[in-house]
Amino acid sequence: MKKSNPKSKIRILLSKPGLDGHSVGIRVIAQALRDQGFEVIFIGIRQKNETIINAAIQESVDAIGMSMLSGAHISIMEDFMSKLRKTEFRPLVVVGGVIPVEDHDRLLKLGVDAVFNTKDSFEDMADFIRDRVKTNIDAGG
Repeated sequence: MKKSNPKSKIRILLSKPGLDGHSVGIRVIAQALRDQGFEVIFIGIRQKNETIINAAIQESVDAIGMSMLSGAHISIMEDFMSKLRKTEFRPLVVVGGVIPVEDHDRLLKLGVDAVFNTKDSFEDMADFIRDRVKTNIDAGG
């Protein structure tokens, strides 16, 4: 994770990996996080994992958030986390969407920091991201 000024806005890159073209939910989340004081960079739908990682590095974000509704969340995140580990970049990684509860632990074991579902509030998402980014900055990460 990059070291940032604690008074600066948390920068989060949002995207939809894979072939899923449903963008309403991620756009609502983008606005909700902006309303919570985040700087949101939305790179769009149908993105390749390499594109997401490269954009996150280039933008020097604190966190990456990905929305998935396609049912391919395990395979996408296995590939994503494997590719991210090959870099020295360590942002917070959160995923959300329609993800079965029984898949949450598997995603967390892959290295995802949090899995949010449609019942989680925007405030809870923002608070989690804020707390984890602050913890990582305080730890020198």
